[in-house]
Amino acid sequence: MVTFVPRKPVIDALRDEWATLDALVSGFDDDEWAAPSILPGWSVADIIAHITGTEWSLTGREVEASRDVSALAHVRNPIGELNERWLDYYRLRTRDELMDDFRSVTDQRLNMLAGMPEQQWDAEGFTPAGPDSYGRFMRIRVFDSWIHEVDIRDSLGLGTPTDILPATSARKEMVATLPFLIGKKAAAPAGSAVTIDFTGVAPRPVHVVVSERATVVPELDGPADVTLQVDLVEYARLIGGRTTADPSTVRIDGDTDLGERIVANLHYLI
Repeated sequence: MVTFVPRKPVIDALRDEWATLDALVSGFDDDEWAAPSILPGWSVADIIAHITGTEWSLTGREVEASRDVSALAHVRNPIGELNERWLDYYRLRTRDELMDDFRSVTDQRLNMLAGMPEQQWDAEGFTPAGPDSYGRFMRIRVFDSWIHEVDIRDSLGLGTPTDILPATSARKEMVATLPFLIGKKAAAPAGSAVTIDFTGVAPRPVHVVVSERATVVPELDGPADVTLQVDLVEYARLIGGRTTADPSTVRIDGDTDLGERIVANLHYLI
């Protein structure tokens, strides 16, 4: 089933997030810019190169591989190989060249998205989460850019994101995967009701019921079997398998066994 995603909030979230990343990293000194990040094999600069290269790829631009990156320990699929090709490309260029490209491609992408016909925005095609609408793909781009802001901040001890609009869009994308995580990965039994109470920058309780399959619902008919209270940024770290993630920060009320099973199965990003 295709996910229909309102266009303007996603475009606005991308604009805000990319502007935030630009302002954030533009204030770094050279040591901070080149510092190792929490992501294996990547520096802080590499994270910006990754976002830049991904957006260039969506315009159709390609770069040639300068080496075989498939054997790198942190490369697990063709998308990972593509990421590394862009990192190699930008490692041969200056910081100013990378930031000029970041600004150029994000401007191009925002203009392209604003002018895209609604039919194309809603059309089904490739997304990293499987076939779905282009709008869903762009919401995933918000999430990817936002969680990489988290990575940059965690790498340098700079706290957590504060922009509400990108965080809200990222939360909506994370909510879309809850049925898979709770119903399939955690194998919550039929008849279960689970509440994930997100706190922090974009707070919201989200409810999932399990019958033949797990489904996000607006409200529960009764109390949840288990409620997990978790900060939104911490949840992003957990699903991303980040080394900075701390499962102990998730408060579990109700069915402890089910709650712990859900927490243990949150990691799905590769």
